[in-house]
Amino acid sequence: MNQEIFEKVDHYISNLLAPEDEALINTTALIEKEKLPNQSISPVQGKMLQVFAKACNAKRILELGTFGAYSTIWLAKALPENGKLITIEFDEIHAKLAKQNIYTANLSHIIEIKTGKASDILNNMIQNREEHFDLIFIDADKPPYAEYFQQVLKLSRKGSIIIFDNVIRAGKVLDENSNDEKVKGVQRLNNLLKDCKEVTATILQTVGMKEHDGMLIAVVN
Repeated sequence: MNQEIFEKVDHYISNLLAPEDEALINTTALIEKEKLPNQSISPVQGKMLQVFAKACNAKRILELGTFGAYSTIWLAKALPENGKLITIEFDEIHAKLAKQNIYTANLSHIIEIKTGKASDILNNMIQNREEHFDLIFIDADKPPYAEYFQQVLKLSRKGSIIIFDNVIRAGKVLDENSNDEKVKGVQRLNNLLKDCKEVTATILQTVGMKEHDGMLIAVVN
């Protein structure tokens, strides 16, 4: 097995069960037009997030790390018309791009972008007793992943699904002596979840067009 096979299988799955609509195609096209490295998840991963949102009957979704709003659009399309998705993005250039993609997708009535430092915004939401979220997807800066988990747990309810992307990092998490801050960040999260009684969690190892990585999936007890 090699990367070429993994990508072919990814395309096979995508063509069968996760075809991109015009909004998603336009989102990727605009990212490429702006000459930004494409940090978006794959179509198969987007459909998986959508399935989880449907599974928990999500009406409110929280996302950390908007980038160009590719994953945001996948998630928003799982919501009912009166649903709500709040997405947090630190980079103002990315946020501006995301707003354009969301507007083009006709989802501005469902999606709200908050721009700034995620930890500060989450603290404000906690202090303001923000209504709980049914699904939370985190694909933001990796070093504070463990802290993000502790914050979003306060914004969840029993049965909420919390998903973290990029928690295997091509197997680099196996290196206990790593000096990579991203690796150390996901290691701290993974170790925290090992003994956490507040959620039931596992890690789904992934391969495909996004190469070798994994998603941590937790359900609040």
